[in-house]
Amino acid sequence: MDDPVQPRTADPRPRRRDRHGRGMRGPVAPPQVPLSASRAEVFTDLVQDSVERLERRWPQLSEIDFLVLEVPALGRGGNGGADDDWSDDVVPLGGTIEASDGRPARVVIYRRPVEIRTKGRDERAALVHEVVVEQVAELLGLSPESVDPRYGEE
Repeated sequence: MDDPVQPRTADPRPRRRDRHGRGMRGPVAPPQVPLSASRAEVFTDLVQDSVERLERRWPQLSEIDFLVLEVPALGRGGNGGADDDWSDDVVPLGGTIEASDGRPARVVIYRRPVEIRTKGRDERAALVHEVVVEQVAELLGLSPESVDPRYGEE
């Protein structure tokens, strides 16, 4: 026994297998399964569903940009949006920006304030639709009930 056991050298390559000889684990769900959609993607889908529902009745909505932002920005001021005049007591769920300088009108939905006020997917979908209807009504100068006759019923 003249040959002592040599210590293992640190291998710079990442481990390809775990200690049981199995390979690295893959994703929990394939990308086409709803499990793999992020909360932001699911929220954007809710907004898109609501917009598509309204576009059947109001085709001119295809000329309006619908945006989803995380939270309202503080102190933007001067852009004509609904978030220009909010206080510490009230956080807006959405806002509108009038068309100007060749840019189309915009409806903005704020994801985090809506998510905080809802518990489940159905409740969130209903609130998203209400916010979209209210913002479209403000942009078109109509009442929410005339934009969507089922407003407030859900």
